[in-house]
Amino acid sequence: MIVDNDLLSIQQARILSENACMAQKKLATFTQEQLDAVVECVADAVAEHAHELAVMSCEETDCGRVEDKWFKNRFVCTRVREQLRGMRCVGIIGEDESNRLMDIGVPVGVVVALSPFTSPVSTTIYTALLAIKSGNAVIFSPHPAARKSIRWALDIIINAAQAHGLPEGCLTYLETVTKSGTQELMNHPATSLVLMTGVPGMLESARGSGKPVIYGGTGNGPAFVERTADIAQAARDIVMSKTFDNGIAPSAEQSVVVDACVSDQVRQALAENGAHFMSNEESRKLASLMFDSNGCRKPGSIGRSAEILAKRAGFFVPDGTTMLVADRKYVTDNDPYSRELLAPVLAYYVEDDWMHACEKCIELLLHERNAHTLVIHSGNEEVIRQFALKKPVGRLLVNTPASFGGMGITTNLFPAMTLGSGSAGSGITADNVSPRNLIYTRKVGYGVRRVDGAAALGSNTGAGSSHEEGERREVTCEASKVQALHRILMEAIGVLGESAK
Repeated sequence: MIVDNDLLSIQQARILSENACMAQKKLATFTQEQLDAVVECVADAVAEHAHELAVMSCEETDCGRVEDKWFKNRFVCTRVREQLRGMRCVGIIGEDESNRLMDIGVPVGVVVALSPFTSPVSTTIYTALLAIKSGNAVIFSPHPAARKSIRWALDIIINAAQAHGLPEGCLTYLETVTKSGTQELMNHPATSLVLMTGVPGMLESARGSGKPVIYGGTGNGPAFVERTADIAQAARDIVMSKTFDNGIAPSAEQSVVVDACVSDQVRQALAENGAHFMSNEESRKLASLMFDSNGCRKPGSIGRSAEILAKRAGFFVPDGTTMLVADRKYVTDNDPYSRELLAPVLAYYVEDDWMHACEKCIELLLHERNAHTLVIHSGNEEVIRQFALKKPVGRLLVNTPASFGGMGITTNLFPAMTLGSGSAGSGITADNVSPRNLIYTRKVGYGVRRVDGAAALGSNTGAGSSHEEGERREVTCEASKVQALHRILMEAIGVLGESAK
């Protein structure tokens, strides 16, 4: 029998959305403590399969490194879980007794989450924990290139969550994944918010849905090595970060901008840590392997090791090479190395001083307009502050590996697998996405002042001239006259009303 997968996917999307809407109404009655108990059991259940899921996702996507995906799965099940403990997202989340104010956390409702193929399992676990913690229903649209591993992870999550009281329908996924079905999920009236991680091809459709969009992309995030930096440490950080999971971490460096006076030292330090600086011919061959003549990325180049990429491009690299580096001068539309490089490959720029480096970083950040992270290696606090003030980016990381600093491993940023790209207008936030991004806050304000007499006009907090005090008395007198006239009119209206009867 011939099956129209588009129609089937659309029908599934409608059913899932309607069921999720009804299920979330039940979930909205849960206390924070009940939600926390479900989070804990889900994290425990997935942690038992963290390594198997890492192996499966690597085999399915042919992308990244098993040990690094295992690390990310464990990171979500431990570090993220620990951060969620004690956080209040629903019910009373804040009180200010002195000002008689209160904040109430309210779930947004139904979240549609698009999972990537670069970090399919860890991102899916993370999104599920955030949604449960904040009392939201979530419907996943798995990336077609990672659907098996995402589904297996979700089956584990759903079984554990429902066994501990989560209403059926609160955690679901699209079985038949098509673009039409995913668009139906995003456009459905029951959907309150779209959460996208690394699926740029669906960004315009998400924006067109009219729903709030949280978008976590990658982009062309550079690292700047300034002359006062600890060169040896900066080189170790950059190589460690860019080779983690073969360069596909969301905040990984895509290029390096170096202060000219320390360029020779930086080149040597990078080489000592496994970087191979390519010749012009090698750079050309690698670019042809990664991108076609129209600038579109070729399949099979994402998340591969440096040795595999060099071999496929047709050139030799020394044993122990972990990263490939291309010397560049300009940021141009037709230069592949001005693009995001989802592999252990870096573009290398040299600038005369930090001010020229500042401009180069801005060029790189704006080139693809969805970069969210910039790294600076420097010992000069004034330069660091100037970079923080001027860069069009969601987060600035200082003296740390970008992959780990952005995720909140080596910094105190919220531990996250989705890093917002709001600085370029791609979403509603540039935060490391947390459960607080999946709620809205209901404000409660108690009355503390009366709207009559002097209180309505403001208190006399300082000495004023006799003329000013006279004006205040006159205004107060006029206000009293208006109030008296208002009462007379109301009484008259009441009398006329009785006469009409």
